[in-house]
Amino acid sequence: MADLQRIVDELSLRLNRPLLLEDGRQRVVAYSEQDGPMDDVRRDSILRRHTTPEVRAFLRTAGIHDANGPLRTPGAPELGLLPRICVPVRHEGRPLGFLWFIDIDPSMAEPEIAVAAAAAPVLALVLFHESLAAGLASRRELDAIRGLLRGEADAARTLIEAGAFPHASPVTVAVAKPVTADTGETLRLTLERGLLAVRRRLAGHHPLHLVRYDHAVLLTAGTASFPDEMRAALGTPVLVGIGAPRPSLAHAVESYEEALHAAEVAAKVPELGRSAEWDRLGVYRLLTRVPHDNLHPGLERLLDDVQHRPLLETLETYLDLAGNAQATSRRLRLHRTSLYYRLQRVEELAETDLRDGVERLSLHLSLKLARLSGRYHPSSVPSPGGTG
Repeated sequence: MADLQRIVDELSLRLNRPLLLEDGRQRVVAYSEQDGPMDDVRRDSILRRHTTPEVRAFLRTAGIHDANGPLRTPGAPELGLLPRICVPVRHEGRPLGFLWFIDIDPSMAEPEIAVAAAAAPVLALVLFHESLAAGLASRRELDAIRGLLRGEADAARTLIEAGAFPHASPVTVAVAKPVTADTGETLRLTLERGLLAVRRRLAGHHPLHLVRYDHAVLLTAGTASFPDEMRAALGTPVLVGIGAPRPSLAHAVESYEEALHAAEVAAKVPELGRSAEWDRLGVYRLLTRVPHDNLHPGLERLLDDVQHRPLLETLETYLDLAGNAQATSRRLRLHRTSLYYRLQRVEELAETDLRDGVERLSLHLSLKLARLSGRYHPSSVPSPGGTG
């Protein structure tokens, strides 16, 4: 309701007109400050939260339930009804509500009507989200999910008691991070719309979801994850991280934190693909908990100069392949003599000895940390090889 009221108030201010929002059964769900023309129907609707059967029948005859776009409805003095602009609120063709403006003093111009129509999809998403919460108010569901992902003990019980999630079922959490750097309202609505579609498709898995400013969260009952469904439905390129299943909803925060880390690693390590499971991250699972500036001092010098990037890529491939020079030459399509020259240059510039196992380990881990910190982006991505 808070989202609906905010949208209604902002739209009223933008158009400088009072308005009222009804649901699909013409029950009042939100209205702005009424500082314009007022008729008996508007006054009674606000006081009683619904219109009379006679008014509903008149407006049905005017075509509001069949309209796919804004329409003007005539006045009916005998019903105390002034002329109106009705903007149907639909989600994927399903009528969810009606946005109403009294259309006198002065009459609404077409550009104003277009602004009101542009708000309808946003209102539809909020109304549709509320309709999904079987027995649980949408706001309570969202608050409970936020609490769940903060590790609050009572949140899981709230969701289970409301029937939103099965008792004693495992839970798996997936996180989708958009590839785009945009974090605006348009992206949030795109993610919300996509997750609502995923929830319909996965209804048997009792899905729950939450959209945050830079990622989307999907919780499902059981041990399965659904990255393909998420990517297909979200309508924007995303990388999906998947946490390990947990035995109960109360432990969902653990799976969520793993899924978030996995999505962040996928963004920095392209060879992992568009989906990354926490249990399959190999050494990156360990390194997400290590300070990213804790690098081999010699490697720091190589990272600071872009001209040394071929040396870094050669070194990483060589270490990924456990120091196998033949396999490294084949992978990089590099003559063996050129490979040895590059490795010798690494030793000189980094003041290291690749024959020393401890040095090799330090360099290898430092390269992976540099990936996670964003300081190192290989131009040709080698296979992960021995990183796991």
